[in-house]
Amino acid sequence: MTRGPIQCDVGVSYGLPRKGVPAPASFKRWAEAACRGRIKRADIAIRVVDEREGRRLNHHYRGKDYATNVLSFPAELPEGVTLPLLGDLVICAPVVAREAAEQGKPLNAHYAHLTVHGVLHLLGLDHEDEREAEAMEAIERAILAELGHADPYSD
Repeated sequence: MTRGPIQCDVGVSYGLPRKGVPAPASFKRWAEAACRGRIKRADIAIRVVDEREGRRLNHHYRGKDYATNVLSFPAELPEGVTLPLLGDLVICAPVVAREAAEQGKPLNAHYAHLTVHGVLHLLGLDHEDEREAEAMEAIERAILAELGHADPYSD
């Protein structure tokens, strides 16, 4: 664990109208919370997309022909390069809105959760097996509680 302040540069681009989608400052706050205590410096790019772009990216990179809520693309830097580039997140706004409504969650809380979840993937965490999933979910719960959001995994 890394102590002290985090320098987290977050660039946000929107591939759709911003209505109902959080501002860059919110995404930055959520990304910083996920990085705090885990890394000292990070550069993250976040792109918020519509369903068409989300589906195209998910199909191209994961072979899945549907839009998903968040895609994480960790930076793959050449050996010896020490840039703080952490990677990119793609968040599909229509999927996030649909999931929040279906799950009865506040939209902003769902965006916070998916941003934290995506950043943790950029940091190398995963949920491929039950043990990894439980550990990652516990970290997410703690970060979201610090941000004032309810447990995203409770019913």
